[in-house]
Amino acid sequence: MSRKKAREIALHLIFEMGFKEFQAEEVLADRLDESIMSSISGDIALYAGKLSEAQTAYIVAVVKGVASHLQELDAVIEENAHGWNMSRLSKMTVAVLRLALYEMRYVEDVPTGAAINEAVELAKTYETEEAGAFVNGILGTVSRAQEAVE
Repeated sequence: MSRKKAREIALHLIFEMGFKEFQAEEVLADRLDESIMSSISGDIALYAGKLSEAQTAYIVAVVKGVASHLQELDAVIEENAHGWNMSRLSKMTVAVLRLALYEMRYVEDVPTGAAINEAVELAKTYETEEAGAFVNGILGTVSRAQEAVE
């Protein structure tokens, strides 16, 4: 399983945390348990196979990171989603944006361009082409602002 698949699993967990107040540890313990992964794998091929240590470490770090920086990430989304407030965005679009923004800011081995491209693909997969364009627009704006500061 690749980083791409680990990212997608992380997205699912971040999405799930968007429905009610879960602690990241609670979601991670429940969902990354090998028996749970195995039971889900019949319905969702993404969960088939054992996660490597690197994949598990990435998922844990990203999910915990998003949870600990949630207010900051949401503020960036609201600031850059001109004409939209968080309540109007789908929970999946918000989860994709949270994941990508966290990667762009805090995951050193993920280039900004890769974080944006992966987020756009995830938005298109789980939402629509329009959601992909929306995600691309927000993340592109954030990226340009980051480059200007650096």
